[in-house]
Amino acid sequence: MVHRLAAGQRKRVVSALGIAQTIAWASSYYIPAVLAAPMADSLGLSPVWVFAAFSMAMVVSAGVGPWAGSTIDRLGGRGVLMISNLIFAAGLTVLALAPSSAVLFAGWAIIGLGMGSGLYEAAFSALAGIYGREARGPITGITLIAGFASTVGWPLSGLMLATWGWREACLGWAAIHLLLALPLNALLPSANDHRPAPRSMVEDGPPPSPVALALLAFVFAATWFTSTAMAAHLPGLLQAAGASTGVAIAAGALIGPAQVAARLLEFGFLGRFHPLVSARLAAATHPLAAVLLVVFGGPAAYAFALLHGAGNGILTIAKGTLPLALFGTTGYGQRLGWLNAPARALQAAAPLVFGAALSAWGLSAIWLTAGVGLAATAALMMLRRA
Repeated sequence: MVHRLAAGQRKRVVSALGIAQTIAWASSYYIPAVLAAPMADSLGLSPVWVFAAFSMAMVVSAGVGPWAGSTIDRLGGRGVLMISNLIFAAGLTVLALAPSSAVLFAGWAIIGLGMGSGLYEAAFSALAGIYGREARGPITGITLIAGFASTVGWPLSGLMLATWGWREACLGWAAIHLLLALPLNALLPSANDHRPAPRSMVEDGPPPSPVALALLAFVFAATWFTSTAMAAHLPGLLQAAGASTGVAIAAGALIGPAQVAARLLEFGFLGRFHPLVSARLAAATHPLAAVLLVVFGGPAAYAFALLHGAGNGILTIAKGTLPLALFGTTGYGQRLGWLNAPARALQAAAPLVFGAALSAWGLSAIWLTAGVGLAATAALMMLRRA
């Protein structure tokens, strides 16, 4: 089912969904960095337990993703995304009221349901239902906006923490979901607005081969592992390479701008090529960055951050555009959920696994993610456009 929108309506949908995605990411994926320590102190726990609860939320999101995608395939994305705002608000409220670690884990489990039904995979599925094979541009558009989730989320969480406290910060994010994100998702076309597409647009050819699906699922899992490992341990890795604390922090700050710049490149120049081309180039950037860091040490910290950030920015888009380009629109949402389920589960383990490697091997731990990146590049080279 594909719904055609005028250019002005397309901008409205992309803007609304992009802002809603920024809120969803900022209030889930990015809040532990700011709120984990005060949460733990308040409940008499080690911060490790808060991050364990967050990892559990990602596992929950992996389980709910295929169901959410299938529902979006049948009914459209508006209702599912609006419900996800209610789920996020409920989970954040439970966190705010948590008197014990058990309730804390329950709150994160609810947030995991929201993540599985309200983050990029659900948004990409909603856009595929609206635009069909023309969704590549809108998908890039919402990632351009939501790429600033950490830029917005960390300072806002910090401001609410400093002004009110961590419990009130959770309630603040819950209110933002109800008062801003939910009305923005309500601007999406409803299921009743969808019209049957021409026969040629519905039929995407034979079902994709299991080998192609397995290769793409591996690529998603590998790149999510590296992305999450770097998000958790980049400053420590750069310091192990010889960079000072100040240089490590400054280099880490370049990842966000590098992601946005790469997405602009994807939106413009790379948009004229098949998504496989940009995905292959992006997957190769982290291994290249790793070689530079090992060879040149601390002075290569900035180059490492720029290359890693650029590759990660394009690969985020590829997680939506590659399945669409390779396998078509039929069953896109459910397929996207299954393709990303292993990635979400592996993502939950990435900080622990890479942290242990970094402690044991020092800078040589980078060969772990570099090897994973090379394997992902090889898998992408094995995929064909048809």
